[in-house]
Amino acid sequence: MRVFENLLVTGGSGFIGSNFIRYVFEKTDFAGRIINLDALTYAGNPASLERVAAKMGDRYVFVHGDIRDSACIARVFDEYAVDSVCHFAAESHVDRSIVAPDDFIQTNFVGTFNLVQAAKMRMDRITLFHHVSTDEVYGSLGDTGYFTEETPYDPHSPYSASKASSDHIVRAYHDTYGLPITISNCSNNYGPYQFPEKLVPLVILNATEGKPLPVYGEGLNVRDWLHVEDHCSAIWKIMQEAAFGQTYVVGGRCELTNIDVVKRLCAIVDRLAPPLPSGAPRETLITYVKDRLGHDHRYAIDCTRLERELGWKQTETAESGFEKTVRWYLENTGWVEGVRTGAYRQWIEKNYEHR
Repeated sequence: MRVFENLLVTGGSGFIGSNFIRYVFEKTDFAGRIINLDALTYAGNPASLERVAAKMGDRYVFVHGDIRDSACIARVFDEYAVDSVCHFAAESHVDRSIVAPDDFIQTNFVGTFNLVQAAKMRMDRITLFHHVSTDEVYGSLGDTGYFTEETPYDPHSPYSASKASSDHIVRAYHDTYGLPITISNCSNNYGPYQFPEKLVPLVILNATEGKPLPVYGEGLNVRDWLHVEDHCSAIWKIMQEAAFGQTYVVGGRCELTNIDVVKRLCAIVDRLAPPLPSGAPRETLITYVKDRLGHDHRYAIDCTRLERELGWKQTETAESGFEKTVRWYLENTGWVEGVRTGAYRQWIEKNYEHR
């Protein structure tokens, strides 16, 4: 087991990053300090970690900074004696990458380069650099087969291309300079604190309010759905036990079409929330919209290697994970409204200046 004393988590105020910080503090024996470096772009929300900040005291440090700023990264590494990194910070929405690809190249590739370069220059104290990536770097599957650690890269969107590039630079710094790294490529995450632009929270919130439920094409695109806490447990397992230079794919063993996901969520909302004024089931709100550009047909992960070599297992099924997620959104209306009204952005602008 590796011991981390000053763990830098980039993008820790985002969806997966904030869940990871909570997981490490609440579900592991980690005794060190976490430094959360986040630029607080549209998907970064300090409210997602308010309780952690209040409870953990000086064991949790927030730094408002941008991984595109190499000078900022150097200051953070030195000021907080960073000895380990878990790198989440990324632009992550495919639709946004189609409209503004330059942001994705600058953050996902250049930002990652800045981080590994800073780590390389301080290798005397760096225990581990873990890079979190996506299964989208592998492209699209047909109706059969699975992504594994040996699948060739074949990205189809500016987002997936930028993440593939970041994977390669991290791996190159291990092969060339001996930087102690591990990499994980995960399937579609869902769970608490996810921004409403993503499918699962969008469906839950729109269904609750009786708004249309947009589904691309015929809804037959297939994804492997992974509850975010299962993802966090996999990352921690890899960080603790995986050999340097290794990559693991992380999946939920939960392969569903988009339309199936939407219908399952509608049924749960029907059961847990007040009925629509019309009395109609939420499924009647489904609206099919034009498919997006470069929409990959199917992603599916075979995570046998992670299960066999490190003993990791998922704890959530589609039934348990989706129900927990619906309940969270129904019970955390304050966080939801802060995001949807933009109040969290006003708070950020009032309290932080970009470094």
